Amino acid sequence: MKITDLPFNSFIGLVPSECSGYALSLPADLKYTNHLGTVHASALLALAEAASGDCLLNRFPEIGFEVVPVVRRLEAKFKKPANGEVFAIAAVADSIRTEFIATLTTKGRALLTIDVEVHDSTATPLLGVTVEWLVAKKP
Repeated sequence: MKITDLPFNSFIGLVPSECSGYALSLPADLKYTNHLGTVHASALLALAEAASGDCLLNRFPEIGFEVVPVVRRLEAKFKKPANGEVFAIAAVADSIRTEFIATLTTKGRALLTIDVEVHDSTATPLLGVTVEWLVAKKP
């Protein structure tokens, strides 16, 4: 499954990034703007959440069983107003990754924290997001 194939992500226009180093992007379009003419906070958050889901789908091929992930918590800090196309990259610290796999394997469920950065076309940081996922082994 590709994260961009999810109905909501497809609906809002999220696409795989063509910019090296980024997972996903949201194209420049007036439909994403707010009353100030900048990219709406909800559009930026949707991009960040999707990038975290993309990271979850692609960074753990060794698990070996199906899981059901749901967002448990999301914390965001807006740094600058966004204009134009925006890009997201997500990462999981190696120490968190190792502990997550071990807990999920032994207990059948675990929490996973994924850090996301949203940038503009000049690589200026616009938004930092921490997404906490509850991941359970599919029965």
